[in-house]
Amino acid sequence: QVELVESGGGLVQAGGSLRLSCAASGRTYTMGWFRQAPGKEREFVAAISRGGGGTYYAESVKGRFTISRDNAKNTVSLQMNSLKPEDTAVYYCTADGRDFRAVVATRSMGSWGQGTQVTVSS
Repeated sequence: QVELVESGGGLVQAGGSLRLSCAASGRTYTMGWFRQAPGKEREFVAAISRGGGGTYYAESVKGRFTISRDNAKNTVSLQMNSLKPEDTAVYYCTADGRDFRAVVATRSMGSWGQGTQVTVSS
């Protein structure tokens, strides 16, 4: 079982930036981020392959968010730029033992962090 701990959430004005980080303990393959806004279903945000060469984004964040990972430190990050009020949500770090393509196809992950709140004010 992989343990995931997020950090970096907070309050920011629209148009601003935040960087989320996640430290993983245990072996990880595909990693990613999901989010859940109040009253809405959990939503896929981004995923990155084990080596970091493959990335995939939800259309709603493409061009604004960047996912990256440091395998030496076993961490994954999400750089969020040009934030909008609709980006307000609890963001979850995720990991899965399956291949990146399988994760993208199903948009599901096996291990989840506890979540970190991101609030974007208008």
